[in-house]
Amino acid sequence: MSLSLSMDISGMGRNSSLQLIICFSIVSYLLAWSRVQTSHCLVPKSCTNMSIGAVLDLASLMGKQQKIAMEIAVEEFNINQVSSSKMDLQIKDSHGNSAQVIASVMDLSQCNQVQAIIGTIRHNEATLASEFSDTINTIPIMSLTSFSARPELLSPRLPHFIQLGDDISLHIQCISAIVGEFGWKKVTVIYELNNDFSSDPGILLSLSYSLKLVGSDIDNHLVFPSLSTLPDPKTTIENELNKLKRMSNRVYLIVHSSLELASMLCEKAKQIGLMEKGSVWIIPNEVAGLLDSVNSSVIFNMQGVVGFKTHFIEKSGAFRQFKFKFQRKFALEYPEEDNINPSIFALQTYDATKAIAKAANKSSQGKFERLSGKTFSKNGQLLQSPTFNIINVIGKSYREMAFWSPALGFSKNIVSHNKVMEISTNNDDSNGVFKTVYWPGESQSVPKGHNNEERTLKIAIPSNGAFTQFVNVEYDQGNNEPTVTGFSISIFEAAVKRLPYILNYTFFPFNGSYDEMVDHVYNKTLDAAVGDTSIVAYRYHLVEFSQPYIESGLHMVVTEQPAKSKETWMFLAAFTKEMWLMMTAMHVFVGFVIWLIEREVNEDLRGFGSMLWFLVTVLFYAHREPIRRPLAQVVLTPWLFAIFIVTNSFTASLTSITISQVKPSVLDIQTLKERNSPIGCDGNSFIVKYLTVVLKFKPENIRKINSMSDYPAAFDNKEIEAAFFVAPHAKVFLAKYSCKGFIKAGNTYRLGGFGFVFPKGSSLASDISEALLSMIESGETEQLEKEMLDGIENGRKANCSDLKSKGKNNTSIGLLPYLGLFSICSTIAILGLSCYMICWLVKNVETLTSHTVLTLTQVWRIWRWTTNIFGRCCSKLQSRIMRRVSSCTETRNAEENVTNSQQIPVVVELVDTVLAAHAS
Repeated sequence: MSLSLSMDISGMGRNSSLQLIICFSIVSYLLAWSRVQTSHCLVPKSCTNMSIGAVLDLASLMGKQQKIAMEIAVEEFNINQVSSSKMDLQIKDSHGNSAQVIASVMDLSQCNQVQAIIGTIRHNEATLASEFSDTINTIPIMSLTSFSARPELLSPRLPHFIQLGDDISLHIQCISAIVGEFGWKKVTVIYELNNDFSSDPGILLSLSYSLKLVGSDIDNHLVFPSLSTLPDPKTTIENELNKLKRMSNRVYLIVHSSLELASMLCEKAKQIGLMEKGSVWIIPNEVAGLLDSVNSSVIFNMQGVVGFKTHFIEKSGAFRQFKFKFQRKFALEYPEEDNINPSIFALQTYDATKAIAKAANKSSQGKFERLSGKTFSKNGQLLQSPTFNIINVIGKSYREMAFWSPALGFSKNIVSHNKVMEISTNNDDSNGVFKTVYWPGESQSVPKGHNNEERTLKIAIPSNGAFTQFVNVEYDQGNNEPTVTGFSISIFEAAVKRLPYILNYTFFPFNGSYDEMVDHVYNKTLDAAVGDTSIVAYRYHLVEFSQPYIESGLHMVVTEQPAKSKETWMFLAAFTKEMWLMMTAMHVFVGFVIWLIEREVNEDLRGFGSMLWFLVTVLFYAHREPIRRPLAQVVLTPWLFAIFIVTNSFTASLTSITISQVKPSVLDIQTLKERNSPIGCDGNSFIVKYLTVVLKFKPENIRKINSMSDYPAAFDNKEIEAAFFVAPHAKVFLAKYSCKGFIKAGNTYRLGGFGFVFPKGSSLASDISEALLSMIESGETEQLEKEMLDGIENGRKANCSDLKSKGKNNTSIGLLPYLGLFSICSTIAILGLSCYMICWLVKNVETLTSHTVLTLTQVWRIWRWTTNIFGRCCSKLQSRIMRRVSSCTETRNAEENVTNSQQIPVVVELVDTVLAAHAS
């Protein structure tokens, strides 16, 4: 039977149930045994003067060594004993079974009448035995097992129970120190379920606490019962190890185990590939302390394993003498064993047996009063050196790398002073202690503790996110391969570069919502998720998030009320360009008509400059020139009224521009609720759920918008009155569309930032978090965000300039409101000009006629003079041309005559030649 426990303490409940079943079986067995033994022990048996009982597991290597050590100690005592009384050793085999241990203790105390009992007896076993036999309460029991130094677990019924093994808490501290030295963040704990670990859950809690102190956590538990209870140990172990192989963690701590179980674990681990490169195996003292006595196959299966063993001096004369006797006696009794070297457990048993024999020899009554004096400490524990050797299995044996003590940690040097082992204070720094360690797979580089390097991780990215600035997926038309870019991708890639190992991964575009993507990571369909995923409470209990790489919160974005910018030529924004042109043209035209009418009778308006000055002063009603003619007054009157209207309109518009401030169209969320206003948000994000559950918006008022570019159109078409974004998305949206009049409004609701998603217990999550913190502290994250926003700013400059000018035209006063007024003024001015021209023509008709006749006469004279001159010139030109033509004709005739005279002899000669040829 094998158990796999989860991280929580609920696994302890299953252990307790198993313990109750075991205890019930033990009690039933003991009740039956006690009735049988009572009938056999009614008549006292003859006993020697001194008798010591021993309870050992003789099926294990440790039990065999302890038995030989006890026999050597008793033999030496009897040889050196002067009196006739001898020491008798009575050994019981427990077969590794707790019920057999209790029965053996009761048998030794009742029938054999021993003066003391020594062996692998645990406190709860001795306590249960004392419930059936009061004799046990008066007999010193010396336990050779490791123990948990917790006084509240000691029964007052056993005042003479003495524990000689090491304190388990020291083992836990040493294991945690090794884990912390190499910086593994997650570990898998493996232990054998015996009475220590089943009865005291504080041991595992202490281990978890010690690991947390060094920055590590327990990722998985693997628990095995005693090998004697397993029908097929190798198959069970292989099945459980295959389950571990499917998990990512590769740091295995064998916290408590027998040598036999540890040997099978390493053998099966090597067969299924858990002893390859990247794995870490740490063995405890009860296994490492026996490696000097195991055969070569065990060493072969444990290559690269790290462990710790209790330190003792092996070069003393007493130990060499003991070793000689031990090897000779062990070889005779157990010839099947290959290596014969006494372990620390044999040496402890030998010393404890000698101490009991000496104390028994000095006490005539055998009460062993002196056992709690010089031989034992006040707590009833044999004085042991709290120093461990850190070993590394390599080759045919192992090498000692360092020493560890709870007071001074790791060191390479150790000195002996007054028979007490102390760490040298000259080298209290552990740096350089583990320079060379041979790990499984013949690797000398420190394993990372997980198999992330061995396989390619499948990392999901949101392919349909509304904000492609964070994650943008584009497909190559040739091979349909996705190209992934964006701010979140850059952050993740930068964090991966900071990892102390190579991470193989591939991005997988995910088409579902963010919650669906998180669920796939929770189900371990995907190894992780990278993108603009918000850290929220209902997701946190499903998966593990990395350190947030950007802060977040929920922002409301609305349109702003119309406003004007305070620019240098701000006053020009009061009117449109068409209005300014029309005003200027009308003002000049009306002024010209008035000047034309008044210039004959008004001395102040005769010059052109006077007209220009009149045009300026009339705008402010400051003209001093009197208008004398009624026609001019008729033209000026409607224009003065028009100037009054336009001036006041200009003043009002300019004042509005000067004092206007940017204000949101909606002030807060409560206003939206009261109006039942439609709102928009990213339909794939958690915001929909947050708006309905937390902010209490009606679902029918929520519009799901799946693209950032769709928001401006939704605002323009009145589909929404407000949009809700997380803070990073709001920052990007405003950076791109702020020129369209969008601003933040209302309160900001604080949320978790953006983080990367990993399965629960993933060691990669802590590594990525550490890398992200390093990036944040160095300013790299801020720089990447600035580059993203700068790119958005540069991309919108042209659009924003067009939008600004468009905004000015929309808010400026145009020509249309004044078109009727200008039509009246222009019509009156044109009529006045026409009337003036008619009157002027009628009044000056005679003068005009005489001037016209005179002018025509002069023109006629000029015309005749011009035609005479032109005729003369033409005659002269004609005569010159005729002379030139006649001269050319004569020259050509002369040339033709010469040519003919030259050609006649040639023709004659040619004719003669032809005739002669014909005659012949």
